[in-house]
Amino acid sequence: CRSGRAKAISKSKWSKSRKIIKHFTDVHGLPCIEKIVSSVEDTPEPIGTDITGSIPVWIRGSFLRNGPGKFEIGNQKFNHWFDGMALLHQFKIAEGRVTYKSRFLSSDSFTANKEHNRIVVSEFGTITMPDPCKNFFQRFLSRFELPKPTDNANVSFVTYKGDYYVSTETNIMHKVDPETLKTTKKVDWSKFIAVNGATAHPHTEPDGTTYNMGNSYGAKGASYNIIKVPPTKATAEDTLEGVSVLCSIPSSDKSKPSYYHSFAMSENYVVFIEQPIKMDLLKIVTGKLRGKSISDSFLWDPTLNTIFHLIHKQTGTVSAVKYLAKPLSTLHQINAYEEDGFLVLDMCASDDGEAINNYNVQNLRKSGEALDEVYNTLCRVFPRRFVLPLNVDQETPYGRNLNPKGSATSVRFAKNKVFCTHEDLHGEDLSEYGGLEFPQINYTKYNTRPYRYFYGCGFRHLVGDSLIKMDLSGKRMKVWEEPGLYPSEPVFVPSPNATEEDDGVIMSVVITPNKDKSTFLLVLDAKTFAELGRAAVPVNIPYGFHGTFSATA
Repeated sequence: CRSGRAKAISKSKWSKSRKIIKHFTDVHGLPCIEKIVSSVEDTPEPIGTDITGSIPVWIRGSFLRNGPGKFEIGNQKFNHWFDGMALLHQFKIAEGRVTYKSRFLSSDSFTANKEHNRIVVSEFGTITMPDPCKNFFQRFLSRFELPKPTDNANVSFVTYKGDYYVSTETNIMHKVDPETLKTTKKVDWSKFIAVNGATAHPHTEPDGTTYNMGNSYGAKGASYNIIKVPPTKATAEDTLEGVSVLCSIPSSDKSKPSYYHSFAMSENYVVFIEQPIKMDLLKIVTGKLRGKSISDSFLWDPTLNTIFHLIHKQTGTVSAVKYLAKPLSTLHQINAYEEDGFLVLDMCASDDGEAINNYNVQNLRKSGEALDEVYNTLCRVFPRRFVLPLNVDQETPYGRNLNPKGSATSVRFAKNKVFCTHEDLHGEDLSEYGGLEFPQINYTKYNTRPYRYFYGCGFRHLVGDSLIKMDLSGKRMKVWEEPGLYPSEPVFVPSPNATEEDDGVIMSVVITPNKDKSTFLLVLDAKTFAELGRAAVPVNIPYGFHGTFSATA
C-alpha cells in the first residue's frame, strides 16, 4: 500500500491498559522481515562472491560491518534487537573481485553465554535470571547485584590512534585486526578516565585526534564528559593512553541523565544534545531486583525542551549560552560547521522518543496487522537543520530572529538562552520513503565543513528499505530501491583524485528475507546513484548497524 505510506495520519486509541497509543502513519500490508533478525553461523574463512555488473577496480580495501548475529543462547532468547551477539563482517575488495568472511566477537559475554549455554550477561533489553543451579539463598542474593556491563560490542567499527575497535555504549571496547577480524585486546575506558561508557560514534580530526562522550556518576549526580584521545601512540601497545576529559557538564536532572547515541562536532566546537529521553538511574540500579532490563529504565518526557550545549574544543569551556529547542529525539547527526558567526547543525530527528523500545525482537518478527501496528506507532525521522548564533552577548537583541538565512530561527529570550526552530532539509517527496536514518557524508573531506550531499536509508519499514541521496541544493533526492530488498547504512568511499564532493561510490549490504542465501554487497555510483555492481554472498547475514571502509594501498 504505497499510497498509504505517504500519509502522516496521527491517531490515538485506548489499549487494554487504558494507555493512549499514538499512530503516526496508517500503513497496511507490510511484508514480514523475520528472517533478517535470525541467528546465523559465522564464516571465519574467506569465501568467494558472485559478481553482477562490475565493481570498480580502483576500490582496494575492506568494507567492515558490525551488528547482532545471534539472538538466542541455548533455549533462551534475547528480547531486543540491540542485544544480539556481535558478528563482525568483512567484504574484501580488490581488482573488481570480492570475498566475504565473518566472525563472532570473542567478548566475555559471548564466551560466558556459550560456556553456560544460557544468557548469563544482561544486555540492553534482556535481564539475566539467577542461575537455576544455585540454591535459593544464592539466587535471592544475586538479585541485589548491580548488572555487569556488557562487552558485546555490536554497534560499530571505530578508530583510535590508527587502530580499529568495535564498540557499543558501555565502558568496554575490543581492539580488532581488520584483516582477520580476530579480537586482539579488551580495552576498558574506566581504566584510563572516570567514565562509565562512551558512545560508538566518536569524531576524528584530520590529524587523528578523536573526540567522544561518556557519562560519569558521582555523589553530586550524573555528568556528561567530553573525551579527547590523542592522535598517535607512544608505543606499539598503546590503546587509550593519554586520553583526557576535556570538560564535564552536569545533567539537568541529577538522577535522570539524558540518553545520547552520538554528538556533533564543528571545527571549533563539540555539540552535545541533551534530549528528553531520560535514563532513570534508580530503576537501572534496582533493575535486577525488579527483574527489569535497562531498556525499561528509559523514558520519554515531552514536557522538557531539548538543550544544545557548545563546548570549545581547544579550551574545554562550556558556552554560557544554552540553545533550546522543542522536545526532539535524535540518534545520528549528519554534519556541523561554522559559517558567518553561526554554527549550523544538521541531524536526523523526530518529535517522539519512544521508538527505541519498539525494536524488540518480538516486534521485528511479527507479521500481518501486528507488524503494521508496530510500524504505525513509530514516529518518522527526518533530516533537520538548526542554526545557533555564536556571538550572543549583552548587546544581542531579544525577541528577534538572529538567523538571516534559511527558515531555521534563533531567538534570544533570556540572558543566556536562545530558542531555536529547525529548517527541514528535505522536500515532501521524502515522506513517501518514510523519512531518513543512518546518515553518512563524505566524512574525510567535508566533516565540520560546509557540504552539499548526504546519504541515508529510507524507512518504509521497521528497517531501511531504500537508499537515498539528498542534495541540499534544491533539497532534491535520488533513490535506489527494489521491492523486498533491505539495504543497510550507506557508506561513501571517495574515488582516487576526486575533485567533487560526490566523486566516489556508495556501499551497502542488502538483505532480503524472501530467499535463502541472497545477501549481497551493493555498489552505487555516488554521483548518479546508478547501480555499478553487486557481489552476492552464498550465506545468510542478519540486518546490521554500522560499518566503515578500510582502504589498502
